[in-house]
Amino acid sequence: MNRKLLTMGIALLVTVSLPFHAFASSDSNEHSGSINWPKQQELPTFAKVGRLDVADVYDAPGDIKILLATLQGIVNREQPRIYLLENKEEGEKTWLNNLQVPYHQEDYWQIVKKYASEIKGIIVYDPLVPDSINVATTLAGLKNAVVASPQLAEQLKAAPYKLKVLEDLQGKFKDRLDAYTWQYEHLWDQTSHRMLVGLSPNTSVKIPPGLPASFQTIGQDTTQERDGNNRKTYDFDLTSYLGKESVYLRFDDAFAQDGWGPAVHEVTVKADGQIIAQFIPGTTQEEPFLFDRQNSQVSSGNGGHRFADNDRYFVYKFTPPAGAKQITASVDMWNQYKVSAGNVQPPSSEVKEPYGYLRDYAVANKAMVFWLDSNVPAQKTLFEKILSDVKPGSPYLGWFSNDVEGEFSSVEITSRHSVYVLAADWFSNLTVFSGTRAKPVKAKPLAAPPLENKIYVTYTFSEGDNFQYNQHRMRILWDDPNRGKVPINWTSSPLLYDGAPAILNYYQSTATANDLLIAGPSGAGYFYPTPWPESTFPDFLKQTNSYLKKTGMTIPYILNRVANENVPLSDSKAAAYQQYYKAPGLFLSWEDHSGVHIQNGLPQSTIHGIGSVQDGKKLLDEAKANWDGQSPLFVSIGLLAWSMTPSDVAEITAALGPEYQVVRADQYFSLIRSANGLPSKAQSDVESDESIDQ
Repeated sequence: MNRKLLTMGIALLVTVSLPFHAFASSDSNEHSGSINWPKQQELPTFAKVGRLDVADVYDAPGDIKILLATLQGIVNREQPRIYLLENKEEGEKTWLNNLQVPYHQEDYWQIVKKYASEIKGIIVYDPLVPDSINVATTLAGLKNAVVASPQLAEQLKAAPYKLKVLEDLQGKFKDRLDAYTWQYEHLWDQTSHRMLVGLSPNTSVKIPPGLPASFQTIGQDTTQERDGNNRKTYDFDLTSYLGKESVYLRFDDAFAQDGWGPAVHEVTVKADGQIIAQFIPGTTQEEPFLFDRQNSQVSSGNGGHRFADNDRYFVYKFTPPAGAKQITASVDMWNQYKVSAGNVQPPSSEVKEPYGYLRDYAVANKAMVFWLDSNVPAQKTLFEKILSDVKPGSPYLGWFSNDVEGEFSSVEITSRHSVYVLAADWFSNLTVFSGTRAKPVKAKPLAAPPLENKIYVTYTFSEGDNFQYNQHRMRILWDDPNRGKVPINWTSSPLLYDGAPAILNYYQSTATANDLLIAGPSGAGYFYPTPWPESTFPDFLKQTNSYLKKTGMTIPYILNRVANENVPLSDSKAAAYQQYYKAPGLFLSWEDHSGVHIQNGLPQSTIHGIGSVQDGKKLLDEAKANWDGQSPLFVSIGLLAWSMTPSDVAEITAALGPEYQVVRADQYFSLIRSANGLPSKAQSDVESDESIDQ
């Protein structure tokens, strides 16, 4: 489908009166440089973007990336003038070109030289204590400085830059907790209390995609197993890989699109019949052999196992005795395994380096940057102390450590402190996008079809709580040539209205009649309603409802978890959504089933998540098989955004018979309300509370 690229309307400055409740705000309008942050606004507005100096740092070393990101934060605080090419996922200059502003690309050292006079000096981090990188970032914002490694600092002190060292953090901290405790005690009072920023101090060095050149696949599941039916001990002869110092054994997901990768319970390696390694993943015995854990995870289930779904992997390294003639590996595993081996040491994600991304925004706004693990008691205590020091309704931008386990526990903790999350740790150039101006374009209402005895299906893409998803993966999905052929709901962040108006405007202006933007979990920001205090919840919904209205994302998708488990909404929380969001209905949870529940007149549709075309076809076939055909059936399907595309949705839909009808979310809830005798619009005083079994 040919679509005309949007001219972002940067020249249009729209002055809007925002009558929001001043819930999370300081007592007055907050300014830093040319940043404007009215007390009733969720995120700050930067000065209008003009001409941009563009630097390509995609392949630059990590210390260069953080140097340029912190420079960008200081310079863009006055007016957005620096734009960094950090990501190629959606196209290196896709969003830059959409901005329709003049720009000039040049070597990053030339940009450092050009703006050196606006910098007060250098903050040197300690490579031996990675978390000093975050403390240095906080100090950079407070002291109008850039962050540098010890090696880069020497270069920056010399001509032509001639910058002085303001703080040298080498040897200052012994570990993570020491660094952040010092930061809280000495810097917290100087930083902005209107936002918190959580960033990993470093990230894995860039690993080339695919298998390393020397590796060969030696075993692979071909049946797309998901329930462990193929669990057994697999024996691999690795003898042909002898001849160099070590042998490497790698595990990948054989079907990366659906997220059921290899689960490894036990590994036993023998050299000439003698055991040289034997361990269960997650134990101390595994550590000496774990060369690269990448983003794999450990589970205690089934006696303990390590698993790697989608594009994740893990690698073990085994060093046989000198002169060994034979080496074998016996692996107790199941599900969609792909095993490969090699004898040339591959690059490892265990090697870390600093990075930029959201650091420009933290520096520009003088926010405190930290990275505390909520599953480590001492770190959790400090994390909660920081959360208790901000007003209810404040944003936490960034992410959390320990992947999914860290997400669930940390979002529960932030919610208990009336703080919402904006996943933004990989958002690039937020100081630029916060300086764009664009007039919102609301979606046109689409009348629901007449209610019939059909299976009504609605599709919803996941990840809409995630700012960087809006910038990267969503743009890729949006550019799919089959978008618009089938009705799809796109979860998105209503706070793009403040943080990236140009990105919001692009999606709104290029949407087809089959595209509907809805609010990602769990409204304006990611939070869990049940842990959120009753005393502050209504005010927060009132505070953010205007964002849903202005963006047209008036249907929310809600995640609600306690102790890592999905839980239903309480009557009081459902009533608050009904009263303050006034949505015709809401999507709830991510489950292995679908269903509709009416709670005090509010329709709630449980999302059945899928990760592949195969999943979708199977789900809808089962829905038809269990349907009596005597009344309408409603099926809500969640599309895993990291593995599915609009083309996949079109393929699923093309296989459906006339008894199915695919609709947008607004039509879907209109039909549900009609089927259950509810008013056509949401009301706060409907008395019934009933469940509908399907």
